[in-house]
Amino acid sequence: MKFNKLSTIATATLLAMGFTAAVAASDRVVIQVDNSKKGVVKALTKQLGGDVKVDADGFIAAQFSGKSLSEIKGLLNNPHITLVEEDQLRKPLAVYNDDLGNPMTEQLTPYAVYQSQANQVALNLGAGMKVCVIDSGLDRSNIDFDWGNISGDNNSGTGNWDVNGGPHGTHVAGTVGAANNGVGVVGMAPGVAMHIIKVFNAAGWGYSSDLAFAAQKCTTAGANIITMSLGGGGANSTESNAFATFTNNGGLVLAAAGNDGNTTRSYPAGYPSVMMIGANDGNNAIADFSQFPSCSSGKGKNATNDETICVEVTAGGVDTLSTYPADGATSSSLYAGTSAFASSAMENTGSATGSTFFMGEATSTNSGAAGKVCVIDRGTISFHDKVKNCETSGGIGAVLINNAAGMLYGTLGEGTANTTSIPAVGAALEDRSALLAASSMTVTIEGSDYGYMSGTSMATPAVAGVAALVWSNFPSCSGTEIRNALKASAQDAGAAGKDVYFGYGIVKAKAAYDYLTANGCAGGGTGGGGGTEPAPCKGGPRKCG
Repeated sequence: MKFNKLSTIATATLLAMGFTAAVAASDRVVIQVDNSKKGVVKALTKQLGGDVKVDADGFIAAQFSGKSLSEIKGLLNNPHITLVEEDQLRKPLAVYNDDLGNPMTEQLTPYAVYQSQANQVALNLGAGMKVCVIDSGLDRSNIDFDWGNISGDNNSGTGNWDVNGGPHGTHVAGTVGAANNGVGVVGMAPGVAMHIIKVFNAAGWGYSSDLAFAAQKCTTAGANIITMSLGGGGANSTESNAFATFTNNGGLVLAAAGNDGNTTRSYPAGYPSVMMIGANDGNNAIADFSQFPSCSSGKGKNATNDETICVEVTAGGVDTLSTYPADGATSSSLYAGTSAFASSAMENTGSATGSTFFMGEATSTNSGAAGKVCVIDRGTISFHDKVKNCETSGGIGAVLINNAAGMLYGTLGEGTANTTSIPAVGAALEDRSALLAASSMTVTIEGSDYGYMSGTSMATPAVAGVAALVWSNFPSCSGTEIRNALKASAQDAGAAGKDVYFGYGIVKAKAAYDYLTANGCAGGGTGGGGGTEPAPCKGGPRKCG
C-alpha cells in the first residue's frame, strides 16, 4: 500500500483512506469537572443521551450524536461543570512513503542519525530515560526492538498497543529507539525505554481528549519525554493543560509542525508547553511540506513574539528509513546487467529479468516491448498509464526514470485504481545514461519489515531520540532545560539566524552535549525560554508529579 499526499488538517490520512470532513463531527465534547463531582456529571451525561468515551483525571469526553456544541452546552448547564469544549480531531502526520532498499540482512543507519550527530553520543542506560510514543501502536512482529524495555497501555477503543493500527506508529518508534542489533535500522537512541500509547482508532484518527488522557498515562508510566507525530487544526484547553502539567513537572513534550507547507498552526505542536518540530532533508534544506506558522501572538498593540508557538528546531524527515510491521513494506532492487542501481518501489511485488526496451515516455503501446523490461522516461501521462502501456505491449517489468535531479518517487494508484500487475520501480535521472545503455535488467519488488516515510512525523521522533540521548547524560536537568540546550546548540540553516522554517536550526546531539558540558543545565546561550510556564521541577514527571 502506498500513501501519497497525507495531510493532518485536510485530505487523506495514513490510517484513514477516504476520510472526509463529514466524519469530523462536532458532537463529541470534552467536559472539565472536579473529580469529586465526576460521578454526578457522568450520570447526567448518560441521562441526556451522551456516550462517555474518555474518563480521565479532571475531565471526561462524551459523544452526543446529532447535537451541536451549543446544544450540548445547553444540556450540560450544571454548576459542577467547569467547561464544555469541542473535542478536536487529531490525526497522524506523514506525507508519502517510498520503499527503498532492503535492510533485512544487514543493519543500516538512516541519514538523519549522522546528520543529527546521534551516532556521536552514547545513551546512558543508567539514567532510566523513557520516551512515551503517542501514535498508532507498535507492532510486535518487528524484531528490531529491545522488547524487554518497552511497555504500553491497551485501550478498549483502539485495541492492544502492540498490534499496529497502521505502520505509522511502528515507523515512528523505530526512529526513536530501534535496537543496535546488527539487522534492520538503528534508532536515534537505540534501546531507549519506550512506553507506547495507541490513540488512533481503526478509522485512523483520535481526539484531543485522547491525547490529554495519554499525557496522564505517560506520567504514570514514568516517561520523561512525550513524542507525538500527529495534530489537528484547533486548540483545546483540556489538551493544552495536560501537556503544560507534564512540562511543568519536569518533562519534555514534542509534536510535529504539520505537512501542509503553509503558515497554519497545528495542535498540539502550537501550545507553548510543546516543542514544535519541523522537517529538513538530507541536504540541510527545509522540506517543502514542513509547516511554518508565525511566532507572533495577538494583534496590533497587543502583538508579542513567542518562540514557543512556532518551529523551534528541525530534523531529518524526508525519505526516512525505519521499521514497519513485518512484511508491511516493500523493498526494490534494480540491476542493469550485473551493476546495482538505486530504485524506488512503486507497485506490484515480483521479479522480472529480460532484455531492455526503451519506450520513451510510453504514451502508447509498442509491440517491441514484448517479453522485455521497459525503460521509460517521466512526463506527459501518469505513471500508471505508462506502466499499463508497457504491460499491454507484453512488457514484463518497468523502470521509470525521473526527469529532474534525484530519485523518482511515485505510486500507480490505490486499490482498484491500479490495474497493472508487473513490477515497476522509479530510478534517478543521474542514472539515465547507464540504464539506457544496459542490454538487460532485473527488477524486483518484495515484502520488507522496513520502509521509507516522509513528514514532520519522522522529524519529531528523531528529535525525541536526540533529547533522550542528551538528557541521559545530564539527568539532573529539567525537560525545559534540555529543550533550551537543543535550541542553543542547533546548526543554523536557511536564512541567517532564527527563522520560521528552521527555528534555531537542525538539531545536533553532540553539540547539545558539549553545550551542557560547558554551561550546565541552566545554560548560557541564546536558546528559547520555554514559554511563560512556571519554572519546572527537575528530573521529569515521575519525580515531580
